[in-house]
Amino acid sequence: MPDWRDLTYLQTGTTRQQQAFRAIARLGIVSTLQNYTPILAGTIPLAIDLPGSDLDIICEVPPAALPEYRQLLQRHYGHFPDFALTETTLQEFPTIVCSFRAEGFIWEVFGQPQASVLQNAVRHLIVEHAVLEAGGQAWRTAVRQLKQAGLKTEPAFAQLLRLPGDPYAALLTLEGKTPRELQALLPDLRSAESPGARQ
Repeated sequence: MPDWRDLTYLQTGTTRQQQAFRAIARLGIVSTLQNYTPILAGTIPLAIDLPGSDLDIICEVPPAALPEYRQLLQRHYGHFPDFALTETTLQEFPTIVCSFRAEGFIWEVFGQPQASVLQNAVRHLIVEHAVLEAGGQAWRTAVRQLKQAGLKTEPAFAQLLRLPGDPYAALLTLEGKTPRELQALLPDLRSAESPGARQ
């Protein structure tokens, strides 16, 4: 499994991944957020992104540090186009979500008082990477086709995996499975419905 905190994998990836690496470096966002264990999640690390896909950065922010974290985001990114800073509750955790446009990308920065690797966005990233590794190029293509048809990432994976119920929760039931176990679970895409057939 990749070390998702080490972004050097982007340098030798797809054109979009290489662009993301340069944008992250120019913005200096990893250094700015270094005290909050930032991890890049979403579709770009998995190379299943679409042209409008954003860069999702997940941060661990202790409760006492939330005001300081909010001020840091405002200070560094408040001048960028489409800047927005919202506070909400996700998975019962107070969450600060910051979004803006810079360096040719839309950025979404999430901060919660739990370890970055335990936040759902990173857990989904790890599961989805494992599925793509087990399924190969056919699965990568199928997921991208479903996304082009309008599905979000997790529902696209859940549909192809034929997982019932809430797709976000269902994907997490695959955590910890070995590549062999995942391969045994993956439906044969050649016999599946064509992507986009079920909406």
